Amino acid sequence: MPTELLLGGVLVAAFVLYALFGGADFGGGVWDLLASGPRKAEQRALISKALGPVWEVNHVWLIIGIVILFSAFPRAFAVLSVALHIPLTLLLLGIVFRGTAFTFRTYDARGDRVQRRWGLVFSVASVLSPALLGMCVGAVVSGAIRVRGSVVESGFFAGWLSPFALAVGLLALCLFAFLAAVYLLAETREPALQEDFRKRALGAGVAVFLAAFGVLVLAREGAPRVWSGLTDSPFALVLHAATAVAAVAAFGLLLTRRFWLARVAAAAQVGLIVVGWAVSQYPYLVVPDLTLQQTAAPESTLRALLVALAVGAALILPSLLFLLRVFQSSPRGVSR
Repeated sequence: MPTELLLGGVLVAAFVLYALFGGADFGGGVWDLLASGPRKAEQRALISKALGPVWEVNHVWLIIGIVILFSAFPRAFAVLSVALHIPLTLLLLGIVFRGTAFTFRTYDARGDRVQRRWGLVFSVASVLSPALLGMCVGAVVSGAIRVRGSVVESGFFAGWLSPFALAVGLLALCLFAFLAAVYLLAETREPALQEDFRKRALGAGVAVFLAAFGVLVLAREGAPRVWSGLTDSPFALVLHAATAVAAVAAFGLLLTRRFWLARVAAAAQVGLIVVGWAVSQYPYLVVPDLTLQQTAAPESTLRALLVALAVGAALILPSLLFLLRVFQSSPRGVSR
């Protein structure tokens, strides 16, 4: 297998993991904003308890993805940094404000007005950041970013404010909210809280379906390459079928209150959607001017990066598994 293709696969894997872990963190902030009812305080306490030990760690997958992009595909990184510098800067600011607000809210005085303001900052940033991330993805696949040589000719607003990109941003937000609601079900043994988040998960799942349908409809005009990849490729059709099976399974498991299995199905659904996006735009990194092969670094750099990633994985993965086992172990009595 060509080295650049292997690293492209690792890049996709990093983004899948970021969606499954970092995306769920964003979704937790969405439900923090929408907490309501007689158990409003308990809902927010559960979200804080679930996010507290891992929210910083989950961004490691985004960092790994960025390192792979600028080390293995530097030309694509340069183009995206220029063409999308406005939404990417806003996204980074959102991530920074979100983390800062979460920390200050956690350690501020309980019930203090300032604490509530930090909570609002945390929640709003958790909504805007995944939407901006999705809008960037929509711009990349739309074909609106045009490159001649090393010069971006399409300007700073190309693609990411289009109806298609906005729809992708909404889909990302709905996906992360759905994932967070399903994850939170297995974080408590309190039946009333489980019922609160089960209803939220089912509602978010319906929103995911509607948003995905909207993206598919808009893709025909807004992202012709993606439309072709989603409708003509046999591999993409297999991914569609697998995604549909995972989605139906997640709904069925939520309805039957088998929450840990619902986690697996929801994670599979989100992961398959991210993989489907990557497959639909292959071999392009930036549609329609930059392919994986065109933007690859020299072979010596690619091989050195693979070695570094292998060594890093040997150190990071066991540490992360231990961290999750220590802090995210399921409480007794949780429905499975």
